Amino acid sequence: MDYYDIFISVLSSTIRLSIPLIFTALAGLFSERAGIFDIGLEGKMLGSAFAAACIAYLTDSAWLGLGAGIVCSVALSLVHGFASITNRGNQIVSGVAINFFIAGITIVLGQAWFGQGGRTPQLSPDARFAPIILPGADAIRDIPILGPLYANVISGNNILTYLAFLAVPFSWWVLYRTRFGLRLRAVGENPGAVDTAGISVAWLRYRAVMCAGILCGFSGTYLAIAQSAAFIKDMSAGKGYIALAALVFAKWKPVPVMFACLLFGFLDALANFMQGKQVPLIGEVPVQVFQALPYILTCILLAGFIGVAIPPKAGGVPYTKER
Repeated sequence: MDYYDIFISVLSSTIRLSIPLIFTALAGLFSERAGIFDIGLEGKMLGSAFAAACIAYLTDSAWLGLGAGIVCSVALSLVHGFASITNRGNQIVSGVAINFFIAGITIVLGQAWFGQGGRTPQLSPDARFAPIILPGADAIRDIPILGPLYANVISGNNILTYLAFLAVPFSWWVLYRTRFGLRLRAVGENPGAVDTAGISVAWLRYRAVMCAGILCGFSGTYLAIAQSAAFIKDMSAGKGYIALAALVFAKWKPVPVMFACLLFGFLDALANFMQGKQVPLIGEVPVQVFQALPYILTCILLAGFIGVAIPPKAGGVPYTKER
């Protein structure tokens, strides 16, 4: 395998591994731009993955699985909203509670329903999102440089992959070119001013966490019935926290969020590729080094070495209407 083939292989893996991060980081973007910190992204990913796999297995339909994943994730978002918006509870505690609850209940229900140690049965091809071969992919596969790039990286992905990249400019348009986006960003910076203008702060924040739930539903569904063919316990494997790190690294902006997720996906793909490989003058590099890099980069950012990451001013603070 020559160097270009290695590059194409790693790039293809980077795309696949970045998709759940992109969906989840955009989910956190909507929520945190409205002033609601969402540590529960990990739990919503895992819950939607379980729901999607169960319904896809029972109905043999990937689209119904996607619908179930979105419904489950939005329901968990509403629970988080009820705790942190309506009851003005601690947003961090609410999110962590969702993570612990889902991590346990998915294993219990999986074992009770399917008896396979907390996982769901293997899905049939009809119950999964199949790869889409773009026009001309096979014809130009053998053309040097461009052929493998188009055939193996751009083509051959499932529909959720393309939706993830379309969600980035769509999120930018919603946040910066619509009235809803303007109000959502305003409520994350100065909810008192929004309330004074006669706009419901609570309803805006509820809509923000519902948007986050929808995007997390796509993310979990991708894990269970697109990237994999079944739900496996704890299959989110900390991706919700990595997405939060990407969100901070990208300074809460949609397009930088995509590039940060691609960077973290690349580090994950590189870690997989480097397992057992020898590096000249160094030897075998532990996989944990690459897995820790996303968090190290985020810490470097927060320390101010590559700019200052300033979160929304009202983030994490329950809003109490002044009388």
